[in-house]
Amino acid sequence: MASANQSDTFEIGGDLTVHRLGFGAMRLTGEHVTGEPDDVENARDVLRRAIDLGVDFIDTADSYGPSVSERLIGETLMTDPEYRDEVVVATKGGLIRQVDEGFEWARHGHPGYLQHAAYTSRDRLRVDQIDLYQLHRVDPEYPMADQLHALAELKDEGVIGHIGLSNVSVDQLEAAREIVDVATVQNQYNVANREHEDVLQACENYGIGFMPYSPIASGELGEYADLLDDIAGTHDATRYQIALAWLLERSENLLPIPGTSSLEHLEANIAASTIELSDEELARLDDK
Repeated sequence: MASANQSDTFEIGGDLTVHRLGFGAMRLTGEHVTGEPDDVENARDVLRRAIDLGVDFIDTADSYGPSVSERLIGETLMTDPEYRDEVVVATKGGLIRQVDEGFEWARHGHPGYLQHAAYTSRDRLRVDQIDLYQLHRVDPEYPMADQLHALAELKDEGVIGHIGLSNVSVDQLEAAREIVDVATVQNQYNVANREHEDVLQACENYGIGFMPYSPIASGELGEYADLLDDIAGTHDATRYQIALAWLLERSENLLPIPGTSSLEHLEANIAASTIELSDEELARLDDK
């Protein structure tokens, strides 16, 4: 799925081998990431089609819906022997969708809550063990060490296989690594927003997977849009496909997880993995 000079796969935690271009399942819900999708069967078709096209890594969270995305994955893929052994599923806990407060996100990192959330996620996903469980956001109301120890206990019990972090700084990553084995980090990162370049570099140093959310900046590519269009013309592609191809070229530790509820967009996203950017094109994007 990747270009010739980049590894096609990455080993999460040293033992979960996945293709580096995954699928983010946040959009398989209703408006504002709440409730059921308008077309449930379409959402199921998107999940199946992703696997049929070679995707074997799906990211979700208990707060997407809430619970809707996890449940759809469990019902659609994990109960079907054709798909359940073909996919690694990552989910997240520690963030709550407050529908009655303007669809705000609130942190909830109480250790007991995190453990309960993981058990309920496991039930919704219909798996014996969650492959990768990520702390969605560090909650400043509780010591980070307590939140991570709660996940470590889940790992010891076999509820989760690997531990990941989301929305963390380098300092938080360093502190977390003193407590648990960190398999992945999920921060915002794309061609137009490289705020967490230092976190990516730390992940490269430690062999940690970096899952860039908003990999095409929700379509808001700003000053890069024209340049991406120019490069896209050479490859008979779209600016969004070039943005994804850039991520795959940028680092072998990057695991982009573009999400969509559209079969057409899904196929276009996956096709981006076949685009090979030239050294000159990469330099133009890096020098912008």
